[in-house]
Amino acid sequence: MTTEAPLPTTSASPTGRRLWIRGRGIALAVVLLLAGAITIAVVRSDAQHGALDPRSADPQGSRALAELLAERGVSTRVVTTLDEARAAAGPDTTLLVADPDLLTPTQQSRLHEDTTSSGGRTILVAAGISSVERLAPGMYVDPATSLDTTLDPDCALPAARSAGPAETGGLRYSTTHPEADECYFSQRLATLVRLPQPSGGGDTVLLGAPDILLNDRLDEQGNASLALQLLGSRPHLTWYLPSLSDTTATADDERGFFELLPSGWLWGTLQLFVAAALAALWRARRLGPLVPEKLPVAIRASETVEGRARLYRKANARDRAAAALRSTTRTRLAPLVGLPVARAHTPEALLPALSAHLQGDGRDLRTPLFGPPPGDDAALIALADQLDALEREVRRP
Repeated sequence: MTTEAPLPTTSASPTGRRLWIRGRGIALAVVLLLAGAITIAVVRSDAQHGALDPRSADPQGSRALAELLAERGVSTRVVTTLDEARAAAGPDTTLLVADPDLLTPTQQSRLHEDTTSSGGRTILVAAGISSVERLAPGMYVDPATSLDTTLDPDCALPAARSAGPAETGGLRYSTTHPEADECYFSQRLATLVRLPQPSGGGDTVLLGAPDILLNDRLDEQGNASLALQLLGSRPHLTWYLPSLSDTTATADDERGFFELLPSGWLWGTLQLFVAAALAALWRARRLGPLVPEKLPVAIRASETVEGRARLYRKANARDRAAAALRSTTRTRLAPLVGLPVARAHTPEALLPALSAHLQGDGRDLRTPLFGPPPGDDAALIALADQLDALEREVRRP
């Protein structure tokens, strides 16, 4: 007795090994991204708090300046809310506002009310148009920044004359205040201005750039001398870092989600969309007409049929599958009933010929051959059975 060898399976169902081979590249990329994100988070969770932070030892922090001030008996306190900054204002305190433009108009007005009558010193670092008009009335900001970073004092302010050249180049200011001290000029506009307060003996200092406060720039030019004299004129220094967690804003100052996002995120998202569009064009490119090629190996008909059937099923394309079955059946039936293939898809020609061949048994031939698409998979299977039975009956002698 001989046994037939079982035919190799034609199933295209994905196995666990195939899924792993296809997805291991994506899985590896995800693992690398997660590892990179965790590494960056761990590194940044160190003592590096951020730019212009007196607790931060990174190049853009200001920890070195805070330690130098401490050696000279000046205490530094970091605050992140407007209430803390207003409460700290006083004649023996210097209030440094790291980024005045982050404050809302209402917060700027409240801060100005307290600092004007405090008798202390207020230092505004890189205050732009949106903050100068409320925190330093009478000052004007030029929209063009200084092209030079290192500038000479050219003024009578003792701190500037003692420090000499410093890296103050950034925003440029002008004022009509008769008692203002304007220093470090760039194209006839000052990058450091001191405004005396009308009462109380205090003053407001506008600094066009934060370079003299940063760790990596403190030892350049006269940066350290100028920073120590500006920030060390009082025994106490309050370093105000505005933050989004400050709840002192009113309802009029509420900002939308996109207004709170930094501009870098918006530009980054736009670049991602452009990159995705370019990738889509690259993957969808066509360098010329399709060229038919002979297959290097013969593919079994059953595999082709099963593969196309799976594609139809995945796309839920019962209408296309039914149209293919009906068209193929009509093409095979036409020669059997004496019709040319060109007229096989015309109901007026095919149906009478079929009816005459079957001796007019009265059955409905239009629905299986030219009917509507099936509504579900069961109806599609029933249609295939009907077409197969009809073809066998027509071929029967």
